[in-house]
Amino acid sequence: MRRLLPFLFLIALAAPALAEPRHGIAMHGHPALPANYQHFPYVKPDVKKGGSVRYGVVGTFDSLNPFILKSMRTTARGVWDPQFGHLLYEPLMQRSADEPFSLYGLLAQTVEMDEERTFIQFNLNPAAKWSDGMPVTPEDVIFTFELLRDKGRTPFSNRLTPVARMEKVGERSVKFTFNEKSDREFPLILATATPILPKHAVDPDTFDQSSLEIPVGSGPYTVKSLRPGERITFERNPDYWGKDVPAKVGFDNYDQISVEYFLQENTLFEAFKKGVVDIYPEGSPVHWARAYDFPDVQNGAVIKDAFQPELPTGMLGFVFNTRRPMFENRDVREGLALAFDFEWANRNLFEGAYTRTESFWQNSALSALGTVANARELAILGDTKADLDPSVLDGSYRLPQTDASGGDRNVLRRVVDLLKEGGYTIQNGKMASQSGNPLRFEIMTQNQDQEKLAIAYQRTLRMIGVEVAIRTVDDAQYQSRSGTFDYDVIVKSYPSSLSPGIEQVGRWGSVSRDREGSNNFAGVADASIDRAIEAMLGARDREDFEAAVRAYDRLLISGHYLVPLYHVAEQWVARRSYIGYPDVTPLYGYQLPVWFDKRAQD
Repeated sequence: MRRLLPFLFLIALAAPALAEPRHGIAMHGHPALPANYQHFPYVKPDVKKGGSVRYGVVGTFDSLNPFILKSMRTTARGVWDPQFGHLLYEPLMQRSADEPFSLYGLLAQTVEMDEERTFIQFNLNPAAKWSDGMPVTPEDVIFTFELLRDKGRTPFSNRLTPVARMEKVGERSVKFTFNEKSDREFPLILATATPILPKHAVDPDTFDQSSLEIPVGSGPYTVKSLRPGERITFERNPDYWGKDVPAKVGFDNYDQISVEYFLQENTLFEAFKKGVVDIYPEGSPVHWARAYDFPDVQNGAVIKDAFQPELPTGMLGFVFNTRRPMFENRDVREGLALAFDFEWANRNLFEGAYTRTESFWQNSALSALGTVANARELAILGDTKADLDPSVLDGSYRLPQTDASGGDRNVLRRVVDLLKEGGYTIQNGKMASQSGNPLRFEIMTQNQDQEKLAIAYQRTLRMIGVEVAIRTVDDAQYQSRSGTFDYDVIVKSYPSSLSPGIEQVGRWGSVSRDREGSNNFAGVADASIDRAIEAMLGARDREDFEAAVRAYDRLLISGHYLVPLYHVAEQWVARRSYIGYPDVTPLYGYQLPVWFDKRAQD
C-alpha cells in the first residue's frame, strides 16, 4: 500500500481542480457584486409593489409561444421580453444592466464552471417553482433544451450544438459539457438567453404550433386576459417564488401589466396622449421637440425624461441586400453609401439633432475610429488587411461632410468614380452597366420617418442617374419580407453592447446568410468576418476582446454593407407622472422592469 501512495498523489496533482459553486459569472473577469449582495445597484429595493402600467406597441399577436418559427413575429409581448421583462418564463441566471456582461443566480441558485469553460453546472434554487406550484427540476431543464433543439426556432434550436453531454447531477443540478464548437461566451448564453419550460405542462407534439393556450411559467406574472391582436393583460402571481432572490429585488413592481396593440405609430402616440398608454419611448428628435405640446405635458400629467446610458452607438442604416447582383460589388456599395447627404437630412428633417454614425461601436473603446490597429488586431485581420482602406486601419476613417445642398458636387464626383470602378457609368442620363442594365433598386420602409429619409436619398441618387423606388408596407408584410430577405434595401438597426457576442453570428456570420428568420439582413458570408467573430468569442482577457471587436468593426466598416445614418446620445421616454423609476441609471440605460406605480406608494 505504501508503494501506491506516491502514485495516487501524482494522480491527484494531475486531476483538474473541482469548480467551486459561485453566485455569479462574468464574460471577462469577475462579477462586480459580492456573493452576499442584496440587490442590483439600479433598483429601488424598498419600493412598495402595486398599481399597474399600460405599455403600447405597434403590431399584432396571435400566439403565446415566442420560441417557434411560426410565431416568431406574432407572439404577445411580455411572455419572453427583454424590454418589458420576462413576465412568464425565466432563464437560469439574471443579467445585470450595470455591467458589460455579468450574470447572477435566478432559477439556478449557484453555478460551477472551470477556468477553461469546458463545462458549466447549474444548481437549481430549491425554492423555484412553477405557477401551478410544481417545483422546477433538472428534468425541466433537460426537457427544455431538447424540445427547443427539435422544435424551436433559431437561435433556441441551436443551443445544444456546442454541447457534448447534458446530464442531471444529484437531486437538483444539471451539467453541460461542451464540445469543440463551444466558445467562452456560450456558457453565459445558456444561462441567460434560454427560457426554462415546464415538462409537465408542455405537449411536445403540438409545441411547434402557434397557440393562445395560457402557459405555465416560473415568472412573476401570469396571464389574466387577452384579446388576440388587441391587448394582453398580466397579473402578479402572489406566490411568485423568486421575489426575494437578490437579482429580482426591486423588479416586477406592478400588480398588473397590460400591453395594448396598435396598427400605426401615430395611433399609438395618440393613445398615449389620451392616457390609454402610460409610457412612450421616443425615437424621433423632431417628434420629441414638436409633438409634446398637448395639455397633459403643460399641466405636468405627462413628463419627458432623457436618460444617459454609457453604451456604444450601434448602427442604423439603409442595408444593401448583397444577395442581389447589383450589390455584390464593394465599390458599388461604397459609392451608394457616400451618396446619402446626411448634413442635408439632419438640417432639414431633424433640426440638427443627430450625429453621424461611422462605426458600429462608436463612442467606446471597442470602436475602430481614432485608434490605430495594433498587433493583436493585425493578427486577426491577417492577409485581409491589405484589402482594407488605410484610413480604416489607422483609425482616421471618416465619412465625407457635404455642403448640405442635397447634391454636393465633390461628393457625387467621388460616388460616380466608385460606381465606375464597380462597372457602372452614366449612359444617356442613366447609371448603367456595360451591357446597358440600369442601376435601380427598391427601398422597403415601414413608417413615415423611414420614408422621408428614403425620399431624400432617392433625390440625390437621381442626380447621377440611379433609379430608386420606395415601397412603404404594413408591419405584417415588413416582417414577412425581411424574414425571407425579400427586398433590395431595408432600414435596420444594429444595437451594440459593451459585450458583443454570439448574436453577431446571426447578424454577419456566414452560417446565417441563407437561414430565413436570421438577422443577416445584408446577406454577408465572409471568412474574414467569421474569423474576427471567432476571435471575439474566444477572447480570454479584456485586451484581446477589445482588439477582436475593433478588428471586426474595421471589417464591417470596410465592407460598406449599409449606408450609415445617425444616432443620439440620449434615450428619450415620456411617461405619465404617476409612473416612477429609481434614482440610478445603469450602464445600459433605463430599465422598464424596475419602474413602478407611484400611486401604490401612498
